[in-house]
Amino acid sequence: MLLVIDVGNTNTSLGVFSGEKLIANWRMATVRDRTADEYGIVARQLFALSEIDYREISAVVIASVVPPLNFTFQKVAENYFNHAPVFVDNKTNTGLKILYEPPSDVGADRIVDAVAAVFRYGTPCIVVDFGTATTFDAINQQGEYLGGVITPGITISSDALFARAAKLPRVEIRKPSRVIGNSTVGSIQSGLYYGYAGLVDGILGRMIDELGAETHVVATGGLAKLIAKASKLIETVDDTLTLEGLRLIYERNN
Repeated sequence: MLLVIDVGNTNTSLGVFSGEKLIANWRMATVRDRTADEYGIVARQLFALSEIDYREISAVVIASVVPPLNFTFQKVAENYFNHAPVFVDNKTNTGLKILYEPPSDVGADRIVDAVAAVFRYGTPCIVVDFGTATTFDAINQQGEYLGGVITPGITISSDALFARAAKLPRVEIRKPSRVIGNSTVGSIQSGLYYGYAGLVDGILGRMIDELGAETHVVATGGLAKLIAKASKLIETVDDTLTLEGLRLIYERNN
């Protein structure tokens, strides 16, 4: 079995593949000062709750956008799963030509998402990943990674509004019952939800104009399902896109 780990700024996702089948996946908070032992114990507990024998793991592959945690997760893989991990970066053989400048600036998660999107949905395609930042990644008809757009995530926008406006409260990010809010909370929720959906569709519309009308649009990440409901251009929400990309890259290199 293959253990794949996606280390993000806010959340870390783990998945276990048996062949091509994802048999389990979990999400935990990314805590930068958590030790390898703490992460390892939580991972082992998740395996036990899912009745998966951690000793059956034959390899570990990791995509990380949090460099200070790379050594921590290396130790998790070595000490708790008995395998040295493979870290994905722009130098990894992914089969994806990267036209970004410089290629080293492309986050591992964006590379992995692009590989999985091409495999599952074809080209040209756009991946929208709703993480700490919301990223838009473009892959052309030839399967080349062109680059994309990076915007502050909706949670960052909400936190900034709360921090900078003294009289405005922190609110739950959700779809409001109406666009015209009749309370401060409702007004903020409407602005966050419909404002962000407008941002997403505005960017996607311009990207599709550049790539072509037959472009597939897939969304992933923690808030993908929520925002996709208000989007006119997101076609598919794929919660396990990054995990699948890690599996594909590992298989390509082994």
